[in-house]
Amino acid sequence: MNGNYTIISGTNRIGSNTYLIALQYQTILKKLEVSSHLLSLEGLDLSTPGEDYLNIEREILIPSLKFIFIAPEYNGSIPGVLKMLLDVSDYTKVWWGKKALLTGISTGRSGNVRGLEHLTSILNYMKVFVHPNKLPISIVDKLMLNEKFINDPSTLLAIESQLKEFIVY
Repeated sequence: MNGNYTIISGTNRIGSNTYLIALQYQTILKKLEVSSHLLSLEGLDLSTPGEDYLNIEREILIPSLKFIFIAPEYNGSIPGVLKMLLDVSDYTKVWWGKKALLTGISTGRSGNVRGLEHLTSILNYMKVFVHPNKLPISIVDKLMLNEKFINDPSTLLAIESQLKEFIVY
């Protein structure tokens, strides 16, 4: 099954848990027989979008029909680089009428709930249909302790359930 999915690791921080969780989402999607692209914002300079960004837009973002945002908590919201990605894009071609699934992560106890609401508002403004099952993953550092992935059974069940819902959305 394929619906042109793109997972966006929503930070430019090198070696982040966000990227590792995005990889885990991709692995679970593959297990569910869904192929996807993984777009990491690590090292991506969006202050003056050049040919690198335009290639990403043309080759990955515009063809995608469904987006999975993995958004870490930065000061009670989303990272600036993720907001810049949304701001510099040609939103009528990249986002308009498409679907999104949101997962927030934090080392605190809220799982970036506030940031997920900010991101939902931005995406709704750009005419993106946001799936209602937004998953806040709290204490991510403890869930990933000494690991490169989440191994908590209840969190994994929540992720898989969220993805199964999104596949049919």
